[in-house]
Amino acid sequence: MDRREMIESLLVAGGSAVLARCGMLARPAIAPGIQLYTVRTLMAKDVAGTLESLSSLGYREVELAGLHGQTAGAMRALLDQHGLTSPSTHIGLPDLRRDAQRVFADAHTLGNRYVVVPWLDPSERETVAGYEKIAAELNEFGRAAQSAELQLGYHNHDFELQPIDGVVPYDVLLANTDPALVVMELDLFWLAKAGGDSTAYFARYPGRFPMLHVKDMTAAGEMVDVGRGTLDFRRVFEQAEAAGIRHAFVEHDEPADPLASARASLTALREVLP
Repeated sequence: MDRREMIESLLVAGGSAVLARCGMLARPAIAPGIQLYTVRTLMAKDVAGTLESLSSLGYREVELAGLHGQTAGAMRALLDQHGLTSPSTHIGLPDLRRDAQRVFADAHTLGNRYVVVPWLDPSERETVAGYEKIAAELNEFGRAAQSAELQLGYHNHDFELQPIDGVVPYDVLLANTDPALVVMELDLFWLAKAGGDSTAYFARYPGRFPMLHVKDMTAAGEMVDVGRGTLDFRRVFEQAEAAGIRHAFVEHDEPADPLASARASLTALREVLP
């Protein structure tokens, strides 16, 4: 009897409780991934070669930030060729407003599960009311994404953690978006930069954070490769179950050597993943 047959027989015999007792319902492992913004200068010159290099380093998941001149179909072919999957892609609100259905169609072609809004124009984040309006719009796009069998997400910087009239905008977004429609991709560097605490957010909003941007910070507040700063990623991943973490993408916004950064961050990330 092979593993599949064993699981099926256990389901018949006693369902998930049996599987849990046998240790076969373990939480899926978090695969190490990379946000391709880290290697954007290389992607601009050689998409296929850059993806091949990332695969050779040991990455299996990448998060897209643009298609670098490729069609969705051509990019998917390159990902497949190099043994990579792309669970998530960053898409600006203007693109969703312009043609959400086209965005969703491309996401399916690419094999994405998540479509993540990565940024807000400064003109739209000046007031608490502005953030409430954004939250309502995220719900609308989240509902449309759900109808397309996708999940909408939102990625933070530090500005969402800076209070406006005593109110933290990130809390406004979390409180005013439907958890079934909008999930959060928590950028650990920008959270720490603004003085935020991941533990507090995981406790207050359990299950809302299926994705992380794993970026390290020095004591002076500078961005560095994962493992070369002061952030306690082991503590973060100890809370993976409560937070709902499923994907972890390393990132460095301005690496001196993108592939060297990708290599160092992957090594450090593997040491802390559950």
